[in-house]
Amino acid sequence: MSSPDTEAMRLLHEFSNGFMVSQVLFAACELGVFDLLAKAPVPLGSAEVAARLGTSCRGTQLLLDACVSLKLLQVETRGGQAFYENTELSSTYLARASPTSQHHMLLYLGRTTYRCWGHLAQAVREGKNQYLKEFGVPSEELFTAIYRSEDERLQFMQALQAIWSVHGRSVMAAFDLSPFPRVCDLGGDFFKDPLPDADLYILARVLHDWADDKCSQLLARIGQACKPGGGVLVVESLLDADGRGPLTTQLYSLNMLVQTEGQERTPAQYQALLAPAGFRDVRCKRTGGIYDAILARK
Repeated sequence: MSSPDTEAMRLLHEFSNGFMVSQVLFAACELGVFDLLAKAPVPLGSAEVAARLGTSCRGTQLLLDACVSLKLLQVETRGGQAFYENTELSSTYLARASPTSQHHMLLYLGRTTYRCWGHLAQAVREGKNQYLKEFGVPSEELFTAIYRSEDERLQFMQALQAIWSVHGRSVMAAFDLSPFPRVCDLGGDFFKDPLPDADLYILARVLHDWADDKCSQLLARIGQACKPGGGVLVVESLLDADGRGPLTTQLYSLNMLVQTEGQERTPAQYQALLAPAGFRDVRCKRTGGIYDAILARK
């Protein structure tokens, strides 16, 4: 039996080495490991993988074996040689050819989000995002910083599309939306541009980007555009009532600190933002997944 001290050290090692696990996943995606193995008609040895990817034999062997331990790859040994192939997880979510691939989201996390998190302590000190420190981009206009190049804008959009390929169905099925024949999924410059006529406005992972005053400003514009009986569907990862869980949502809230102006919120906090904009009938539905839904009607 393990002692309490042994368990404590195990947890400490698990937490402190977590960034290494993330980088194994990011590197394997960036190098095309899962795509190569998805296209291969038979499992491949590490030397063949290295040759096709143009990578070092030593580094490839180490990366592939780490992926096996993480259950991202499976291995079989024949004649003393190891041959690798994708697991169901990697075939479904990591190979680019899969309709539910999270490849683009993982590239965005590795190339942008991970770098901002390197300045988490400074973000906590300052209370603001870290685009200027990491990328040299002023962030007074938030999405000018987020879309700091055409490639970055495309990567961000592809990452969001990847997320909704998995989570979109459960979120949109959370409520009966048939009473809303005209639906508007808001993007673009919703703080300045005229809002289209619609019966239902969707704010999918929008409000968490902004501080309360900006959220109130946007919801007030939607409230003015929304006719009686109309509504707004807010899609976000919801904190528990006391704000102390789930852990994934707490981590997302810290991510909002290092990358945006906002934070994740509790259902009550969203209700407090929606009510002044004229949305009184507010219902919250936990989907059982990462993202939840709030339907508010005038």
